Amino acid sequence: MGYRGSYKPFDLSRMKTYPLKVRPNKVKLERYVDCDALRRAAIRPPTTPWYRNGLRGGGPDQSAGLRELARYVVECHRTGRPVVVLTGAHPIKNGEIAIITDLIECGIVSLYGTNGAGTIHSFELALTGASSESVRDALPCGEFGMAFETGHYLNYAIEIGAGNGWGLGEAMGRLYCDAGFRRQVIDRTFERHPDTGEYLKPYDGFPHVDACVLAAAYRKGIPVCVHASLGTDIIDQHDSFNPGAKGEASGRDFLILAEEMCRFTEGGVILNMGTAVMGPEVVLKAVSMAANVGCRPDGLWTADFDVRAFAFDDEVRDESQPYYYLRDQKSLATRIPKVFGGVGFYFEGLHAHTLPAFYQYVMGELGADAESPR
Repeated sequence: MGYRGSYKPFDLSRMKTYPLKVRPNKVKLERYVDCDALRRAAIRPPTTPWYRNGLRGGGPDQSAGLRELARYVVECHRTGRPVVVLTGAHPIKNGEIAIITDLIECGIVSLYGTNGAGTIHSFELALTGASSESVRDALPCGEFGMAFETGHYLNYAIEIGAGNGWGLGEAMGRLYCDAGFRRQVIDRTFERHPDTGEYLKPYDGFPHVDACVLAAAYRKGIPVCVHASLGTDIIDQHDSFNPGAKGEASGRDFLILAEEMCRFTEGGVILNMGTAVMGPEVVLKAVSMAANVGCRPDGLWTADFDVRAFAFDDEVRDESQPYYYLRDQKSLATRIPKVFGGVGFYFEGLHAHTLPAFYQYVMGELGADAESPR
């Protein structure tokens, strides 16, 4: 990365890495939701509040709102309307991403989006079956984010993918599913960095690829859109970091998302799970772009699953109140569906309490129409 400006930048070549296999992790695949068992289990609706178009749903449990949403998701699936899912990294770390992976494999989801952290945890779980280092323990000694394989394999996948004209999400999918591309990535890594013999080299594939949502989407042929930022991800700490490639590849993914928004002219649904800024902001811009070119979303449904209490009031619009700045509640759960004549849900609670019941209702509505995973 060349710099000819007026100030002194940090020299990334000074950074020291360690093999991923030596790092303790807080998260393992064993905690992932078992969707087969969930399909057979009795439904346990959560008891935390839910909201429809800004108004609290009746009764203490969420079954009515989740059932209505599940019916519409399946209706969209059957009629060819888009079903977009956006998540942050926490559903991937906490195991609820298995639900989204199963919905992708069943043919329900038309596009999946995440952020840079989502690609990082997906990579580590696919490679080692574990992820999520202890920031508290690693930060004082300067080791936070410095796993060799995570930084270099992902950075070179992005760099090569960008050079091939792909989006960041497609580069991630090919890393797991395209042996030739995976070899390119690993070979470039060791052309540019010494091999100590301690690093994992998945030439023959990732051992836990079946648990990877990015691989599932690539195999299913649906877009993965990675809405990444610069300086927010641990891979940006490595001397393989190529900010131009990352921005270019992620920018392509944003345009893919915007094109998907052009399909919402006869309805569709956007499910936002655990992303309070990235998801709302990219959707807000993308739906405006679609409307601008004559593809105004009509009857767009949204659903936001998060832990914070719902507070937004679109009628008051008081910018002195903290709730005004909760973008998921303001934009996704309220304003976007209101503007486009749709329905906006907000489901409050831990994903472990809200997503399993939602999945079960979807499976119940889908019935015999469910495609066989893989």
